[in-house]
Amino acid sequence: MPLPATARPDRAAVRAVLDAALTEGRSALTAPEAKRIADAYDIPVPAEALAECADEAVALADRIGFPVALKIVSPEIVHKTDAGGVRIGVTSHAEVRAAFTTIVANARRHDPAAAILGVQVQQMVPAGTEVIVGTVTDPTFGKIVAFGLGGVLVEVLKDITFRLAPASEDDALSMLDSIRAAEVLRGVRGGAAVDRTTLSHLIVGVSQLAADFPEIAEIDLNPVFASADGVMAADVRILLGGEPAAPRRSYSREEILTSMRRLMQPRSVAVIGASNEEGKIGNSVMKNLVAGGFPGDIHPVNRKADDILGRKAYKSVMDVPGEPDVAVFAIPAQFVAAALEEVGRKGIPNAVLIPSGFAETGEHALQDELVTIAERYGVRLLGPNIYGYYSTWHDLCATFCTPYDVRGGVALTSQSGGIGMAILGFARSTKTGVSAIVGLGNKSDLDEDDLLTWFGEDPNTQCIAMHLEDLKDGRAFVEAARATVPKKPVVVLKAGRTSAGAKAAGSHTGALAGDDAVYEDILKQAGVIRAPGLNEMLEYARALPVLPTPKGDNVVIITGAGGSGVLLSDAIVDNGLSLMEIPDDLDAAFKAFIPPFGAAGNPIDITGGEPPSTYEATIRLGLEDPRIHSLVLGYWHTIVTPPMVFAELTARVVAEFRARGIEKPVVASLAGDIEVEEACQYLFERGVVAYPYTTEKPVAALGAKYRWARAAGLLGGGT
Repeated sequence: MPLPATARPDRAAVRAVLDAALTEGRSALTAPEAKRIADAYDIPVPAEALAECADEAVALADRIGFPVALKIVSPEIVHKTDAGGVRIGVTSHAEVRAAFTTIVANARRHDPAAAILGVQVQQMVPAGTEVIVGTVTDPTFGKIVAFGLGGVLVEVLKDITFRLAPASEDDALSMLDSIRAAEVLRGVRGGAAVDRTTLSHLIVGVSQLAADFPEIAEIDLNPVFASADGVMAADVRILLGGEPAAPRRSYSREEILTSMRRLMQPRSVAVIGASNEEGKIGNSVMKNLVAGGFPGDIHPVNRKADDILGRKAYKSVMDVPGEPDVAVFAIPAQFVAAALEEVGRKGIPNAVLIPSGFAETGEHALQDELVTIAERYGVRLLGPNIYGYYSTWHDLCATFCTPYDVRGGVALTSQSGGIGMAILGFARSTKTGVSAIVGLGNKSDLDEDDLLTWFGEDPNTQCIAMHLEDLKDGRAFVEAARATVPKKPVVVLKAGRTSAGAKAAGSHTGALAGDDAVYEDILKQAGVIRAPGLNEMLEYARALPVLPTPKGDNVVIITGAGGSGVLLSDAIVDNGLSLMEIPDDLDAAFKAFIPPFGAAGNPIDITGGEPPSTYEATIRLGLEDPRIHSLVLGYWHTIVTPPMVFAELTARVVAEFRARGIEKPVVASLAGDIEVEEACQYLFERGVVAYPYTTEKPVAALGAKYRWARAAGLLGGGT
């Protein structure tokens, strides 16, 4: 993303500064060096100069103009305040001399071995809101830019947000609205709003600087004083170093789609390690392929058997006739490399590595050997250490786990075998139709961005849900997600919320860039729906294909119980949705159907004693009025309107309106005895997302649909 038109960075000046520092083996720039880089990228900084003695500091203060700030300059002292190396608001010659002497003495006590280059005499910055702008080099996403509330309490408040660098103007503006203190920037209690344009330009410029020079590990502008008159960075800290990431082998989109097509839609499968012995993985894989009705050729490979499950067995994969699309490995880890060599020579494009005993147990060299072999022959690897995979629309059950054949529009992936089995059980118990279930395991090669690329184009997939513990290449994932989200929702459960990497950071920005904080913002930037837990991921995946895309933000609650209405309203707010302000004519229309002791407005409380006709009339009105975009129904179990009566009438009315071309998301919360469970399943199967015993789940599902619609550009407002 280019810098704003007004900015013409002097990259040669930056290169000269960096080369000099790197030649000296330094990992941090001095303040004067950082100022030269800031000037080269039009980053506003105060007037300043370096004084090597107290007399020189006095002369510089006279030239700059009082008041001034004095700061120690030493390559070894990064955190100047911690070293007692900063004095601000200095207003006289005597104070300058005293401050110079004190901060030099403090610095020497703090680090006796540090090289003291002098003291920076700096113009005091005009007052404004203190913010921080910075960049770090993230191991997953590379260069990222940070913005948040700044000052001395920055690491306490941790009010900060992240985007990929270089950031666009839209990214930068979204960052201003993404922190908790966003209202402060807009002006509070009579205060003027900050200059958003100039502040966003600063974010873009700093992010571009980091992207232009990979050897810059961290940039820290803190505090930046932002006001209605512009912005100025009072302190600029730049750290160098970090080994460049080893280049990852990449594939074009067409290469990915070609290999994934043969993996997910194979015509021929070889099972290496197929067995007739009950309880062996090779036996389970063969049984699942055969019993699952896979229509293609199944070729068992076993050096000691002539036939397996009635099919001719081959001593080597080299003997298998034709050109199999997939080789499924069900042999011990120590034999995989030799067998993979044969797979490569045979020209099989995909290897599904079920065996464990590789990187997950510390055997990195063994796994690296597989990657080397695969790259030599152009074989894509799924795994190792996986449960296999399911491709239901092609009757493919290439796994040692229980079979599953309920076709549908949900693709589910997991890094963990245990989570994979939870996915399978959930799908079966809720009758969720799936297009695929894929284990990724150690991700020696194929990973989430490969699967996203495929599922984004797969006509049988309507929603993708992924459990992951890490990403091998965060930027490749973001690229794949951005290409997929406009077409279908992507839900991610990111396990692990640690920020251990922040402990070693050398700047405020680095200390704030904990793993989870970065994932949270970058996934949102990519348009991904992040699920807080496993059940939420599965429920979102189940619900999102069922719900129509909303056409606007107006949500109306219709409930038979006031208590449910309050809880549903809370859930609406918690999920970032908007309760519609009911206009007078619509309010009167609803009142015509409810008793005098009921309540219109929003929520619309029809009371619990009302007959089915009241539910039906109010639901019809909610679907009919074009100003209402989504309905949340709160049902209370009564003898007057039993659960299945409510479910049947709701499903009938929704189906009638859909037949007329009127489709709105409808979710329902059912409170009552166990009969409500059957009613919820009935509704779900007919396009109404319904849950028993909870007001939170249906609204959370609706909120997820809205988040996707915004990310896909269907509602506006971005993410």
